Amino acid sequence: MAAPGCHVGLRVRREAAAAVAGGEAESETEEEEEAEEEEPGPEALRSVFPRDPELFADAFPVERRYRLCGRVLRIAQHHGPRLGLAASVWEAALFLCRYIEEQHLDFRGRRVIELGAGTGIVGILVALLGGDVTITDQPAALDQIRENVQLNFPAGGARPRVQALVWGQDEGTVPGGYEVILGSDIVYHPPSFPPLLGTLRHLCGPRAIALLCAKMRGGDSGARHFFHQMLPPYFRVQLLQREPEEEIEIYRVTCRGGGDSVDGEDPIDGGEPIEEMGRDPDLSVPRVGVT
Repeated sequence: MAAPGCHVGLRVRREAAAAVAGGEAESETEEEEEAEEEEPGPEALRSVFPRDPELFADAFPVERRYRLCGRVLRIAQHHGPRLGLAASVWEAALFLCRYIEEQHLDFRGRRVIELGAGTGIVGILVALLGGDVTITDQPAALDQIRENVQLNFPAGGARPRVQALVWGQDEGTVPGGYEVILGSDIVYHPPSFPPLLGTLRHLCGPRAIALLCAKMRGGDSGARHFFHQMLPPYFRVQLLQREPEEEIEIYRVTCRGGGDSVDGEDPIDGGEPIEEMGRDPDLSVPRVGVT
């Protein structure tokens, strides 16, 4: 028979071994639980991710209505990486449309071209007011513009033409002779300023008037530089209206020695000249109140 001390020692060793084994089992159980938490099943994934496939589409469409000049314009906007900034109706476009409405500008029978149209809202409004309008932008934006033309001219007949125009490249495909050139929020990317200037010089005949609206982005090298320094050597530039809170401004641009309208009647008159400002960047634009 073994001594009692030996039995006690053996029992202690067995209990210690059982405790170690139990600890390992508990550790394995905890690891399994952690693994289960790190690898959720299909049901857990379905509860996290939405089921609507359109949320993962390249673009999602939004159609909005705008009441302008006594008309309701339906404008589709296909937001997404393909169109980028061209998909949206920007505040400068609405500001220009409201200016047209407030001033009761008469476009009936006039040849009009819109540059960098995006959604085409400005050109569509002018076409509804009787203008003979061509709406232009980069090729990627043309389907959206055509859709908006269809939405607002469903019966066919006279409607705006839609055409690709890449500044600095496609001027040869666009004939001159336009009486009014429109542009809203097209002056924001400095590398595009030289080709835009070339396009304006190509399109602006001696009797043409450009009506350009822009948010004053980019500081001294942005939109203000374009209007105050790049345009004045070639054009007469007049500030027509300013919205101080949003820093949006509308300019009337005509060729030097030109700008005489058809039949001696100017549909876009008034404003304050800034042509001297291109020579002194420290000068400020006189404030013109919003009517």
